[in-house]
This record gives sequence, structure tokens and C-alpha cells, in this order.
Amino acid sequence: MGRYSTRSSGRKLRHIRVRKKVVGTAERPRLTVFRSSRQVYAQLIDDSLGHTMASASSLPLKEDYKEATKTNTAAVVGKNIAEAAVKLGVSRIVFDRGGYKYHGRIKALAEAVREGGLVF
Repeated sequence: MGRYSTRSSGRKLRHIRVRKKVVGTAERPRLTVFRSSRQVYAQLIDDSLGHTMASASSLPLKEDYKEATKTNTAAVVGKNIAEAAVKLGVSRIVFDRGGYKYHGRIKALAEAVREGGLVF
């Protein structure tokens, strides 16, 4: 038997372990990513105040990108969250991949955020 009973419980434990070390501030907020089987969600969080500065998801993109792959949709979400961050005057972030592998949709979102002008 493996170290974790299920994949999701292992991901949650990895995320908890990372969250002990990664903290976002107003100048450098934390970009956290959640990935479900169909959607991708991203939030810019100021942990010092405990509030979300900006968010983006693939839910409103369902109609516009019906034929797009989930990876391409994740890249669009990354571009949207980068635009929202630039409007807020944020140029540097801390990337919190949420315990997921840096692969596929998470990687596509991160690369789109970098192309949008954010540094991490």
C-alpha cells in the first residue's frame, strides 16, 4: 500500500505542507490554483489580510471555448488572472500549485501567467 490512501488525500497533504511555508503579501500575493476534472480556478490571495484580491476560472469560458482542450482553457485562465493582477499593480507573485504536479493544465496556466507579465 502507498503512502497515501487516495490521490486526493495525498494532494491535500502536500498542499498543507507547502502552505506552511508559502505566504502571500499585498506586494507579492499568492497565486493558488485548483483543478477539478473539468474546470480550473485561480486566485490571487493576500494572506496577511486573508482576502482574495482577484480570481479567474474556466466556468465563464465554457461557451466561448467549447471545442478547446482543457489545457488551452487553463492557459486562457492564466492570461485572465495575469491581466487582473496587472490592473491591481502586482508584478511579482508566489505560485502555489495546490499540491498538483507542475504538468499539463497547471503548467499551461503558469506559463500563460508568465507571458502576461507576472514574475515568480
